[in-house]
Amino acid sequence: MTSSAVTSSQPSRPPRPNLAFRQLRGRRSPAEFAAAVRRAAREIGEQVSCDARYIGRVESGEIRCPNYAYERVFLHMFPGRTLTDLGFTPRSSVRGRGARGTADTPPTRDLSPARTPGETCAGFEPYDPQYPYDPHIDHEESDVLRRAFMTGGSATVAAASLGPIGLAPEATAVERPVRRVGASAASALEDAVRRIRLLDDRHGADGLYRRAAAPLRAAYALLDAGATRQATAHRLHSGAGELAISVGWLAHDSGRFDDARSHYAEALATARMAGDCALEAHAFCNTAFLARDAGRPREAVRAAQAAQRIARPLGSPRLMSLLALREAGGWAGLADRTGCEQALTRAQALFERGPSDADPEWMSFYGEAELAGLEAQCWSALGDWQRAARHAGRAARLQDPHFTRNIALYTAELADDLARGGRPDEAAVAGLRVLELLDQVQSSRVQRMLAGTARVLLPHRRATGVSAFLDRHAGAARTA
Repeated sequence: MTSSAVTSSQPSRPPRPNLAFRQLRGRRSPAEFAAAVRRAAREIGEQVSCDARYIGRVESGEIRCPNYAYERVFLHMFPGRTLTDLGFTPRSSVRGRGARGTADTPPTRDLSPARTPGETCAGFEPYDPQYPYDPHIDHEESDVLRRAFMTGGSATVAAASLGPIGLAPEATAVERPVRRVGASAASALEDAVRRIRLLDDRHGADGLYRRAAAPLRAAYALLDAGATRQATAHRLHSGAGELAISVGWLAHDSGRFDDARSHYAEALATARMAGDCALEAHAFCNTAFLARDAGRPREAVRAAQAAQRIARPLGSPRLMSLLALREAGGWAGLADRTGCEQALTRAQALFERGPSDADPEWMSFYGEAELAGLEAQCWSALGDWQRAARHAGRAARLQDPHFTRNIALYTAELADDLARGGRPDEAAVAGLRVLELLDQVQSSRVQRMLAGTARVLLPHRRATGVSAFLDRHAGAARTA
């Protein structure tokens, strides 16, 4: 087993300007050149958050070698040239590693800590740049997103958007200038995060996502205004990052993957700027989940491994258990049964250590039901329908009744596993239970799963109960 520890990419000597890259920019401004990079990325199906600051960092030599997404874009823009021709340093020397395998080589499973003793998470870049997320995103994308979340150039806050009524669609009626903010504003922000999570647990994401934009803008307005005390500033950073993750989850669950990716990136940037390891681990946790759902299993594995390296010193076995499950989901997506089983074994062993005072507040959803539900998804991805159905059924039975969305999700997973496992009559029964819950739950993810189950059951219309399920599902789809 080889180590996958990632060493820092920061050089010990002053950066050397990249004159070759500057020459390629020519007479275009950094902003114009960044726009050309983004256009080139779209041409080849890549996603990069390039702006003028990124171009400046490349030309100054601060970015000695781009990540793989940027590499593909630059080589597309300048065919026939190598990274060295573009003024970059060979990747192996930048990362402090020997030659890597090809991009198709699965990542190793070693989770050796990549930090030296005393190193803070703020200066740590555990996320392997082989995957589309840019390790320098804390600067480039953060500024772009920050401007999008702000209501204007001056520091104004929609105060009502963080109040107890909270999630009004356009909470801009009560605006006041913000100079320096205190502990009461940080408490309001934390309450907004809890409220959004509670509503999501009960009703799902679809109806909440747009309404959560105002609290998010308010959060970053507060953060931009600054705080009267350092402790309050830390709470504001943490609260804004957690709110970005919550809003990202609402986008994720409602099928807006690009929006979710941006919100998670903003949370990651906020965590790194504040040196908040717990927030950074949470951001990587959700990034891994999103990558799995978006069909990027290698990225899911790397993000989950990064989260585990960051979270290990936090002392929460339950958090480490959940992160191991995120990794297992990535291995399952890669059809790596051995890797998946090893991660699942770790997740179960860590879970059995029980809760602790170090468990993050946001993990209140993670109990036996979620453990079983995530394991069901792994077996489903591996095509082991019988085992997947067993775990999904257990998850639905164990779930706390107030987590209505999760009950619908686990039952939808059960219906799909039963259908694909050749048990159409049982699948129809489970599918009908989900349809009954959709009056209370608005989740595009659940609806997509149910639509897939309906397609699988179409050839089995004559089986007991299947026709009734298909007819009711079709009616619900027309109504929606």
